[in-house]
Amino acid sequence: MRLIDFILNVLWLVLCGFWMALGYVVGGLIACITIIGIPFGVAAFRIAGFVLWPFGRTAVRRPDAGAPSTVGNVVWFVFAGLWLAIGHIVTSIPLFCSIIGIPFGWANLKLIPISIMPLGAEVVPTDQKFAAWR
Repeated sequence: MRLIDFILNVLWLVLCGFWMALGYVVGGLIACITIIGIPFGVAAFRIAGFVLWPFGRTAVRRPDAGAPSTVGNVVWFVFAGLWLAIGHIVTSIPLFCSIIGIPFGWANLKLIPISIMPLGAEVVPTDQKFAAWR
């Protein structure tokens, strides 16, 4: 991990990463209450780790993900994805109000696609400066 990624991740953690990750963990715990919700809970925990430390990593679609992940993403969007995406938008607004927060606001907005469609995606290391959906 590059030094700049480490510094950006620490600042991210302080400004909004901890609270957004906490939201994903709570959602994952709620989803894991039922047996049917366990895959959604696992996806929420995976995203929580990504949201907690996003710089230097990116989310990519798995080519082997099929129809079950598509159906699961529709269910996820209805019950959690929309609200998590709204949370990313709401937390990015105050970040855009300061000079130092602008890159973090953009990173927050770039996390929306995985918050809407987490199934069939995985988080991998990258050389990009900001978390992005590929």
